[in-house]
Formats: sequence, C-alpha cells, structure tokens
Amino acid sequence: MDLSKILSISGKPGLYKLVGEAKNNLVVESLSDGKRTPAFPHEHISSLKEISIYTASEDVPLEDVFKKIYEIREGKQIENPKKMNSNSLKAFFEEVLPDYDKEAVYTSDIKKVFTWYNQLLSKNLISFNKEETDTEKPGNDNKESSEMITE
Repeated sequence: MDLSKILSISGKPGLYKLVGEAKNNLVVESLSDGKRTPAFPHEHISSLKEISIYTASEDVPLEDVFKKIYEIREGKQIENPKKMNSNSLKAFFEEVLPDYDKEAVYTSDIKKVFTWYNQLLSKNLISFNKEETDTEKPGNDNKESSEMITE
C-alpha cells in the first residue's frame, strides 16, 4: 500500500490521487467521483504518508493505524462513521490505538480516519498481506515532514 500518492486537500472533501504535475499545480483525481482537477500550492495538500496520529508515547503513522483497523475488521469496512455517535467512534478508535492522545485527537479526526479507511478500502487501495507485514522494519523512524491530524 503506497499512501504517498493519496492526498488530502484542505477545503476539499474526500481524498485525491496524484496523477500528474503541471508547471504551477498538481493534477489530482478525486477518489469519490474520478474527476480530475488542479491543486494549487496555496491549498494545504498533505500526502497520507506524512500524516501521523498523536499518542501518549510517540506519533503513529496513519498507515499503521489503517493496518490495525484492517486487522481488527478482518479487511471489511467500518460502519458508516458519519452515522456513529461520538462514544462509539472513540471506543473503536481506542481499540485500534489504545494510547491515542484523547486531548489532541478530536472526534472529527477519528471520523475522518475511518471515512478515509472506508474510501481507500472501497477503491482497493488498502491491502495488507503477510509478506508486506513481515518485510516491514519495526521502529522505522522516518521523521520527514510529519503532520498531525488536528483541527
């Protein structure tokens, strides 16, 4: 699973796939409707690979959170996060990431993570097989420009 080409664009709903670059913008394709649009530098564009979740100890990459959800749900989608109440969202997220920072990670962030997971799963952009899990290096401290989900 490569999240480096999956983008979140501030002010635009859903996720986008990077399909090209132009002189002054990126060309992105919406995962929800497949429409291609330009994304400009003044829009806050984040690759899902750069996003982490605050925890009590160290920040956890979003990819690891998706992997844990995938394991718990056995590769199935989560019930519609927009229809879940905040207690249900928090309870399931605590099952996924027990030591998440309850002060810094808001219910809206949890809902966004679950919505993104469902969207990626429905487009077959998430898959964790045994080989992929076994070959990953534990403690990979890739501290490039990480961004935390906070509102």
